[in-house]
Amino acid sequence: MNSNRVTGPLKGIRVVDLSQFILGPIATQILGDMGADVIKVESPRGDMNREIGPQRYPNMAALFLGMNRNKRSIVLDLKRPVALEALLQMVEKADVFVHSMRTQAAERLGVGYEAIAARNPSIVYAFAPGFRSDGPQGDRPAYDDVIQGESGIGGINSLAYGEPRYFPMAICDKFCGHILASSIGMALFHRERTGEGQKVEVPMLETMLSFNLIEHLWTGAFDEPQGELGYGRVLMPDRRPFATQDGYICLMATSDEQWQRLLGALGRPELMHDERFAKLAQRSGYFPELYAIVAEEMSKRTTSDWQERLDKADIPNGPARMLADLPKDPYLTATGFFQHYVHPIAGPMVTTSIPVQYSRTPGSVRRPPPVLGEHTREVLAESGFSAGEIAEIAGASLNA
Repeated sequence: MNSNRVTGPLKGIRVVDLSQFILGPIATQILGDMGADVIKVESPRGDMNREIGPQRYPNMAALFLGMNRNKRSIVLDLKRPVALEALLQMVEKADVFVHSMRTQAAERLGVGYEAIAARNPSIVYAFAPGFRSDGPQGDRPAYDDVIQGESGIGGINSLAYGEPRYFPMAICDKFCGHILASSIGMALFHRERTGEGQKVEVPMLETMLSFNLIEHLWTGAFDEPQGELGYGRVLMPDRRPFATQDGYICLMATSDEQWQRLLGALGRPELMHDERFAKLAQRSGYFPELYAIVAEEMSKRTTSDWQERLDKADIPNGPARMLADLPKDPYLTATGFFQHYVHPIAGPMVTTSIPVQYSRTPGSVRRPPPVLGEHTREVLAESGFSAGEIAEIAGASLNA
């Protein structure tokens, strides 16, 4: 990693980041990967994720490491007026301000939109509350599990598995984090054209509802009773990786032509002429029967045998890999997806590569996740504060 080699479409953009937990840090890591200078402002205790998961060095736990590269950390106790004023002076030279608080909490702390915009009218002010701040639940707390429930994810899983379940990941935090980063980028684009800053709010509930209902609104897309909501094909129990003789394989066919090639590869060409399966309109009503046939045939060969046959038939397919398989996956090794580096404090580490590719302004992994308060002196000095002022602003929490 080379902190001096800044590349990416957001090179030159400065982000003041008060977010913690998962959603906000994911968004600001994306901005940092794309070249932005992200200043992570932490309390003396630090982001709570610093304490979650395995760790070699205090306050550098696994969950924190996964979403805080390409950032500089400073410690400010914003309940102290001198530290809050220092933050507001930093805002004057920033392009983006991000936090993960509810609106009323931000206003109580002195970092609501009006206070920040008063110091820098052209700033992009962004946050992602659980619910719209102008709605009746605007000040309710919410985490990923709550939004999974309220957005219908638990109910969708109930249709598929017989009981409400969470996805085994923080899907709401992660998806909304990506939307927040994207929304900030679009607001910056608007500012480039007009010079206008603005407030950007990404409410988690509405964001996840829009995501979930792309296909599951289904009959509800018609403004009259049409039946139950939910796209039946993805909810049926037979939609799962297919068991082979030695593992599992995933595959997908959609068009009539793909299904004809798949049935041929399965050794069941006679089904091409079965009126239940020959055409898309009819086939969609018989997916349970069709998937049961596919499952029966898949059990007769090994995964590698099926990959070879399906590749020849040009059918999208791949083995169902376990998490433990991924670091040694040949494709990921060839593309350099996992990047190994030595953290100056925490030792040997692994991070993932930046998935988005730009031909002229590629992003870069420049900085490892920062130690708590690692850059306090550096950032405050860049903001024009003297050594004495820095000592007063940071107080006992100053990290030398």
